Amino acid sequence: MGYVGDKVNLETRINDEILSHNGNVAFVTMKQFPEYKLQLVNRTEKTNENEIINDLKENAEITYKYYAVTFNNDIKGYLNTLEEAEQLVEEIKKENNGNLDLNIGIREYYTVNVDDAKKIEESTSVVVAKEQIEESIDKDSKTVNGIYLATVPVQGVITSRFAAIENVRSGAHTGLDIGAASGTKILAVADGVVKYASPMGTYGNLVIISHGNGIETYYAHCSRILVSVGQQVSSGDNIALVGSTGNSTGPHLHLEVRINGSPVNPQRYLYRNN
Repeated sequence: MGYVGDKVNLETRINDEILSHNGNVAFVTMKQFPEYKLQLVNRTEKTNENEIINDLKENAEITYKYYAVTFNNDIKGYLNTLEEAEQLVEEIKKENNGNLDLNIGIREYYTVNVDDAKKIEESTSVVVAKEQIEESIDKDSKTVNGIYLATVPVQGVITSRFAAIENVRSGAHTGLDIGAASGTKILAVADGVVKYASPMGTYGNLVIISHGNGIETYYAHCSRILVSVGQQVSSGDNIALVGSTGNSTGPHLHLEVRINGSPVNPQRYLYRNN
């Protein structure tokens, strides 16, 4: 590799310039170490310590370490220290009423790829990681049997909750009533296919959308239906207008979420904070 006049000085430089690193470097692997041999050389022969150091750097493999914060085992962000990661997880669980069932984890992440490390370093942020996790928690809370109920069908006031017993009906309420002005747009909560779009007894004008995986949503008491059976709809599409048809005492949307034909509380997935 060349000649040096001081072995101790070279070893010190190897330690300081190659093996010792701050920040996210976990460790450095030297693919080759210099071997020394005492040799007499012509006094005109020049030492080349810098070149030797550069050659050793090129042959050294740096392993970088980060702390990946995960939700449902998917990486949502990277942080530099374990302390940052633990504080973030604790903060998110506290903000979610101490929900210990949230599948948030911390994973050590190693890489020897310099470009990968640079990208991670550019994205390491408590704020970014928290936003990604909160978005995932929100999406997870609106997912039923793998179907993401992404859209609130109408903005309004809940006037009757799921399973309520009231004089206006013969049994427990099978859905959620949201009061809104007549003619307000009703939006599909998720992608799907229109299964029914006609009057149906006490439901009045009713739209039923099948979303797959046994999930269906009902939109009842519509003043007007804007879709037809077999039509493909996307989340957020305008499918009907709020009305008061069927067994209704005023304009509102009666919303049902059914799993394999059985109604469940829509507030598990939508209007959670109402």
